[in-house]
Amino acid sequence: MHAKDILSDGYSRIQEEVHAVVDGLSADDLNARPSARANSIAWLVWHLTRVQDDHIADASGLDQVWPAQGWDKRFGLGLPRDDTGYGHSSAKVAEVRVDSGDLLTGYYDAVHEQTLDFVRGLTAKDLERIVDERWDPPVSLGVRLVSVLSDDLQHVGQAAYVRGLLQAG
Repeated sequence: MHAKDILSDGYSRIQEEVHAVVDGLSADDLNARPSARANSIAWLVWHLTRVQDDHIADASGLDQVWPAQGWDKRFGLGLPRDDTGYGHSSAKVAEVRVDSGDLLTGYYDAVHEQTLDFVRGLTAKDLERIVDERWDPPVSLGVRLVSVLSDDLQHVGQAAYVRGLLQAG
């Protein structure tokens, strides 16, 4: 099995989990926050998708799906176009609200498609390419792809936990 196949499998697992956590929830449940300082399912899924979109677009040289396909307008959040949610205060988290899970899964699916198209075309040599020299050691494409994968799995797990809290309460 090639590294790109493993990466494709990992990113497909994120997609499965995003759908599992969002499907069947009302807008109220998607936007509910277990406490005033906690993240909602909507924010967590939006954020993990924005991070994947931003980082994959940067590493691949492609446009971000968010503005290129008009998802920024469909969400209508009023946030800066390049906002990924990183460092959001509790007040900013509260601003990320959706009317339906279809919006979240539609955006995730579009980002997932771009991610897999990119990953499927990679060679082993491509994974060694340095994509970020701000770190010591510099970050290779392979490390960046695994980092995004890890971050997204953590956030979708958090969203699943919030869903469990909502359904238990």
